[in-house]
Amino acid sequence: MVQMKTIIDIADNTGAKLAMVINIPGRSTRRGKYTRVTASIGDIVVCTVKKALPNSEFMKPGNKKARVVKAVIVRTKFPVRRADGSYVRFDSNAAVIIDEEGNPRGTRIFGAVARELREKNFMKIVSLASEVV
Repeated sequence: MVQMKTIIDIADNTGAKLAMVINIPGRSTRRGKYTRVTASIGDIVVCTVKKALPNSEFMKPGNKKARVVKAVIVRTKFPVRRADGSYVRFDSNAAVIIDEEGNPRGTRIFGAVARELREKNFMKIVSLASEVV
C-alpha cells in the first residue's frame, strides 16, 4: 500500500535510487468522504526522482533534478492477500521505472518481485527479475 508522498526505492539500473510518489492515476476518492488513495503491487504511479547516481540520465546537465517518471510498484511493506489465502510482504517499498508502453527502461531488476505482476501483464519485468515470489 503506497500513497502519495511515499518515498520508494527504485529496483532497476536506470540510475535512479529514490523516488517520491506524486500521483496515482485512475484512483479517486468519493466526494465528501476522506479515504486514502493507495496503490498496491502492479499499479502504475507517477513519481519524481529524488536521488540518482551522478552519471545517470536523471542528473545530466540540462535535465531538471526532479525528473517526473512513471513506475510500477513491485514490492510493498503492506501485506497483499493472494487468492489462496496466503499473504506476501517485503522489507521495503520498491518500483521499476517504465516507459509509455509499459516496458522497463532499465535492463536489470534488483531483488525479488511479486507474482502478481504476471497477472497485470508486466511480463518483461517478471522475466528480468532475479526472483519471483
